[in-house]
Amino acid sequence: MTPRTGTLNSPAPGNSGMDAWAVTDNPERAWLATLVAGLVTLVGGSIAFTRTVWDGFVWQYFWGPVYADAHKATCAIKDGGLSLENSQPACVAAERGGAIVAEPGYTVVSEVGYMVAGLFFVIGVYLLLRRLDIDLDRSLFFALVPFMLFGGALRVVEDATDAASTAGVEPAIGYPLNTLFISPIIYFTVFGVTLVALLASLDLADREVIASAERTLGYLGAGVLSLTIGYLGYLGLTVEYVGFYPQVVVLTLGLATLFAYGVYAVADRVAPSINGGTGTVGLVVLWGQAVDGVANVLISDWADAIGLPISYSPKHPANAFIIDVTQTILPAGVLETIGASWPFLLVKLAFPLAIVWLFNETFIEEQPRYSYLLLVAVVAVGLGPGSRDMMRAALGI
Repeated sequence: MTPRTGTLNSPAPGNSGMDAWAVTDNPERAWLATLVAGLVTLVGGSIAFTRTVWDGFVWQYFWGPVYADAHKATCAIKDGGLSLENSQPACVAAERGGAIVAEPGYTVVSEVGYMVAGLFFVIGVYLLLRRLDIDLDRSLFFALVPFMLFGGALRVVEDATDAASTAGVEPAIGYPLNTLFISPIIYFTVFGVTLVALLASLDLADREVIASAERTLGYLGAGVLSLTIGYLGYLGLTVEYVGFYPQVVVLTLGLATLFAYGVYAVADRVAPSINGGTGTVGLVVLWGQAVDGVANVLISDWADAIGLPISYSPKHPANAFIIDVTQTILPAGVLETIGASWPFLLVKLAFPLAIVWLFNETFIEEQPRYSYLLLVAVVAVGLGPGSRDMMRAALGI
């Protein structure tokens, strides 16, 4: 096989940190053994202690919310059998009656679980990239950005099927296939698409069919993103159960870009070391998180002002907590003027700035693959949900 073009090559000799750890004593086998052990523990516990492990933990906090979301139900109830409810009072009554109730969205337990699982799978992806001799650098980082936006758009496809069901129209995607487009399963779906595109790009570059694997990967990402957005735009313009409010996209992307660049420029002027390691990659990290923050503020507090037919409430505990604290601290008159969700945007700007600061030039030079993989993850967990909220609001669903 001919050497790969561009920068998707095996890591340079002398890398330390994660690279040094990754070459010791079969880490891939250790990762797989840990995965199998975890699955065996969950399956065994679910069989031996069904009510406690499966019903009260796995189903209630992880699968039940996906199941309820896939059926567009207010909650799913386990009480001897399995049922769906579309009334919040009925869900509350079932829970008070001792039933196990799962609602769409997230809880503190599920978010902590997803964080632990996310870190574990980031390590797994790192080991996979090492096994494939693929380096992550700036060019590959930028090539992956369209796939992050694709994830948000793909999630809205499922939102559109929910809107179709509500309107009495046969949805294009039904259960159980639609679970592939619901968090957290959608992350695996998008990862699979991205991995196929990456391997295809590498193969074409190895056979000298293309000049740059990164550029081709970026084109493939832009292609699947364009097809998905095109489908959503078609729905917005042709079906009655989906609206079309492009001002949401313009405002979200415009304000997110303004805030992200403003923070980046101020940091560059006040403390150049903050951006010294990541450069423009840090700007993308800020922008990805800013999209999430701006989208949440717009659709939570300014839906009426920007002409949206419905308002949205936060599904993440952290966002809901910030709003609750703001409502407790600020006077009613102030809340009516500026809303209660704007501190979430401040967090979404401060958090990525701190992350960018940690990735100084020395750290990235010593651990390039692991550094850029973590930065990809930081962007993905902001840009994916943020772009979903933005596009969902733009369709009024």
